[in-house]
Amino acid sequence: MASAITTLAADAPTLSAANTGFMLICSALVMLMTPGLAFFYGGMVRVKSSLNMLMMSFISLGIVTILWVLYGFSLAFGTDSGSLIGWNSDYVGLSGIGITELWDGYTIPVYVFAVFQLMFAVITPALISGALADRVKFSAWALFTVLWVTVVYFPVAHWVWGAGGWLFELGVIDFAGGTAVHINAGAAALGVILVIGKRVGFKKDPMRPHSLPLVMLGAGLLWFGWFGFNAGSWLGNDDGVGAVMFVNTQVATAAAMLAWLGYEKLRHGSFTTLGAASGAVAGLVAITPAGGAVSPLGAIAVGVIAGVLCAMAVGLKYKFGYDDSLDVVGVHLVGGVAGSLLVGLFATGGVQSDVAGLFYGGGLEQLGKQAIGVFSVLAYSLVASALLAFLLDKTIGMRVSEDVEVAGIDQVEHAETAYDFSGAGGGAASRSTAAPTPAAASKKVDA
Repeated sequence: MASAITTLAADAPTLSAANTGFMLICSALVMLMTPGLAFFYGGMVRVKSSLNMLMMSFISLGIVTILWVLYGFSLAFGTDSGSLIGWNSDYVGLSGIGITELWDGYTIPVYVFAVFQLMFAVITPALISGALADRVKFSAWALFTVLWVTVVYFPVAHWVWGAGGWLFELGVIDFAGGTAVHINAGAAALGVILVIGKRVGFKKDPMRPHSLPLVMLGAGLLWFGWFGFNAGSWLGNDDGVGAVMFVNTQVATAAAMLAWLGYEKLRHGSFTTLGAASGAVAGLVAITPAGGAVSPLGAIAVGVIAGVLCAMAVGLKYKFGYDDSLDVVGVHLVGGVAGSLLVGLFATGGVQSDVAGLFYGGGLEQLGKQAIGVFSVLAYSLVASALLAFLLDKTIGMRVSEDVEVAGIDQVEHAETAYDFSGAGGGAASRSTAAPTPAAASKKVDA
């Protein structure tokens, strides 16, 4: 008996300084993605609402962090109850966790796992905000964030990643958040915009990005942070799976960017910077659920398929009349669905698990499981998010007035503007001392 106990003790995981440090770095990378998203979205809107767009992402860092500590971590990753939700009183306030207590089955502390997952919870509602640009009260958005992560994100995270969660137990593969993050956010965005309606001037007025350099900066920060988002989701670096995920993240993103640009050139005749940035994000989204199951060649296929599908999907809002301001539905929902389903086709059975997809002799079983995960999360998030938006719209009101929207939401909601040109000249004094234009000089000579 003593020998058996000694053997079990020897086999038990011990804290790994290397994995702990790696995961803390990955957590910081994922945190950087939320400000990166703020730049990405902030550059895509018109100048009069750019600060509001930045704040709709940034506020998530405040709200979700506090909720996660108070009860979110417990609901998402506590002891399972009915395969739908978790709860562990030790996780409430993170008050009952020892500083060296390890996450079950891993070599990192519970605190490290909690903070890594916190960053996922932070960015997911921020993703939704891009669909609502120009027209939502900031206070209503903040309250929606509180309600949405509580009612939608925390339960769905438990379904997908929590021990005992029904999608986890079913065998749905979601390495880093195709369902829990991207489909969840994309479906929520669609649900909310169907309730609150279109922007003033939708399909009539030009609503071009005010700063494509900001968009490219944001896309670059997202791409950089996504290595932590994806590779870190294996919760360690001992067996090479995280390294494969890192490589696949780069490969799929590159393929999707090129595919989007190729489609754009054939369809519209130009290679645009906005297309390059959007294509990269589409690839990042699609490889998120699939990257731990596919080979680098499979990652190229995932990226190309997602790049083309998402480029096609962003135009559907004009056909069907829903105002998805910054293409959250077209990129995150469609990209998340594509990446999640493609696991059932391209999984090799030789990376994160021995589950093989259809093209590797695994039949249709895994594809069926992936479809269940995709459409259950999509349906729940769509309906629940629409109901939350409807509730808020009928009580405190979700939208700013039409006058505020037309004039610009930044000044009214935040008492600020993104760019101050008051010191840039152009006043009466500067005009009187300015050099005459060629036309004016010509008139003086004629006189």
